Amino acid sequence: MMRLLYPLIASALITIVPFLLTFEKGQDIVRGLFGFEEFCLLMLFVLAKSFRRLRWVLLPVIVAAMVFVAWLDLQNLLAIKGWATGWYGVLPFATCGLAIAMMWKVKPFSASAISFILFVALIAHLFAYNHYAAQPLAQFPVVDYMSRTAPKPIARDSLPESFKAKYFTTDSATITQGFIDSTKTNVLVLVESWGIPLADERFAKQLQVFDGVATQVGAHHRMYSRTRTAEREDLIYQVVRDSTGRRDTVFLPQVLRAQGVKTQFVYGGDSLVQMRNKYIRNVGFGEVFYGASVGSGGVPRADRESAALLDRLLSVQDSALKFIAWTTLDTKFPLPGFKDPYGIDAAAVDSAYTERLASTLRLIAALAKKHPDVRFIVQGDHNSILSPLKFQEKFYKRWVPFVVLN
Repeated sequence: MMRLLYPLIASALITIVPFLLTFEKGQDIVRGLFGFEEFCLLMLFVLAKSFRRLRWVLLPVIVAAMVFVAWLDLQNLLAIKGWATGWYGVLPFATCGLAIAMMWKVKPFSASAISFILFVALIAHLFAYNHYAAQPLAQFPVVDYMSRTAPKPIARDSLPESFKAKYFTTDSATITQGFIDSTKTNVLVLVESWGIPLADERFAKQLQVFDGVATQVGAHHRMYSRTRTAEREDLIYQVVRDSTGRRDTVFLPQVLRAQGVKTQFVYGGDSLVQMRNKYIRNVGFGEVFYGASVGSGGVPRADRESAALLDRLLSVQDSALKFIAWTTLDTKFPLPGFKDPYGIDAAAVDSAYTERLASTLRLIAALAKKHPDVRFIVQGDHNSILSPLKFQEKFYKRWVPFVVLN
């Protein structure tokens, strides 16, 4: 066991000396007590000495690797402080030289013993770190360096202040109730897979189609990335509990229908998709209009056909106000022609999606211009979660746009 102290002390020397020589009062840097990678190399150094024929080849390689790891450790430390290397550059050579001198007379461990010792050391580090993260047992310079220098992904969980300065933003998942106009016919449009793009110019270009009819533009945060959930949460009027504490949801179409408003739902796909046949009527819609049925041999109704249907519904001359919800379909993933998950070109998907989305938004804008007395509340249901990863990374997570027209 005494032999084991030598590589532990030597590896601690390599990693702690630079820390102590750069220490400043009040600094908050979490640092391991010994360098795990240096510890591994020191154990291998002792083992390599026992190989009579190969040791003069192995020893220089191990020593060079040790100096390299110590150099990375130093650079990680200096990078935290923003300091130049300067005279600190001699430390890896000095500490590694002292560590080798300490290990020169140490008797070698067997390969199996080294494997067992390293395994126990790693488990001990992980166990201690899980209980007291403020003082880890081991330091991992190579891992830290790779983590520090690897490209950092763009933060997609929250919108930047520059976006919030331009557009209204809210964490609320319910937008419809806040913008519905009780004196008009209202249309809620959920645009399939319409998320907030990271590129501001891309979003601005999408909104250009609504010039002249948009009265409010913003973004809100979805709780879940599912179309079915979006259809329900946008229509929540209130959540109540009965005398037993049982939770129940009252939906806006139910309330409007009780007030004499005609409630209708339009979806170009089959009623069995996401089991809309089971919950749409329960939400409170008096009439529902679906596309081709499964097994009918037909194709789903495209957005242009759904828009034409919506136009006819809005053109009906009667005294009743209407509340119509339309969930679009053309930008639903996987897009036609991109069903092979292993051979998808993200750029081609981007191009097809952009063209389809622009077409759908133009249809909505045309309806709003043709029916200026109708309030349109247009929202994304979720970002493009089922698309290739490289395409998903062009959008903020769970943030979707909304546009109020007329």
